[in-house]
Amino acid sequence: MKKSFKLEDLDCANCAAKIEAAVSKMDGVSACTVNFLAQKLTLEADDDQFDEIVKKVAATVHRVDSDCTMIVK
Repeated sequence: MKKSFKLEDLDCANCAAKIEAAVSKMDGVSACTVNFLAQKLTLEADDDQFDEIVKKVAATVHRVDSDCTMIVK
């Protein structure tokens, strides 16, 4: 499954690159891209674990950049 999420208060392009690298290494994640200018994270992950992976990704985003929040609807 592939889905995009809005990132609020993403500070810099370096933080975006760090988030992208950290999320890409996670189990179950096929691909991850972070667009700093659009303040958007696009995630491609296993369908059967997608909701759990999204929670872990949101926690990772906050850990890498404590000011940034991933909006999950």
